[in-house]
Amino acid sequence: MSLSNLRPAEGSTKTRKRIGRGPGSGLGGTSTRGHKGAKSRSGYSRKIGFEGGQMPIQRRLPKFGFKSLNRVEYKPINLDVLQTLAESKNLTKIDVQTLIEAGFISAKHNVKILGNGALTTKIDVEAHAFSKSAEAAIQAVGGTATKLK
Repeated sequence: MSLSNLRPAEGSTKTRKRIGRGPGSGLGGTSTRGHKGAKSRSGYSRKIGFEGGQMPIQRRLPKFGFKSLNRVEYKPINLDVLQTLAESKNLTKIDVQTLIEAGFISAKHNVKILGNGALTTKIDVEAHAFSKSAEAAIQAVGGTATKLK
């Protein structure tokens, strides 16, 4: 065994199909494209959504709905998340910066506090929006809910 007689294992390599190299190769003539039609021509590419001349689905179905330009998107944070965060880090005040550092949101997000879960400790919370139940739960334990913006 030397570098001069190294070979790949039997069956591990295959030769590439050389299309369009004459009739002797067995792959000449139509070069595996069949006869006539757009698909046999060079430069052919099917348009996105083309269904063989049938009316495409994006034209059969009606348009509906709209996207409001004034929609404000909020990242939801529940009360139970605030409770576990306050207990783990021993906090009395939770603001947007605290949530960013904890990894719940990124700096570009607006935060809305939702009322899922329960608060047991007094926490002062600053966020962009609050649900009515969350605001009531925060105030019930003696905390404050401050809206930003």
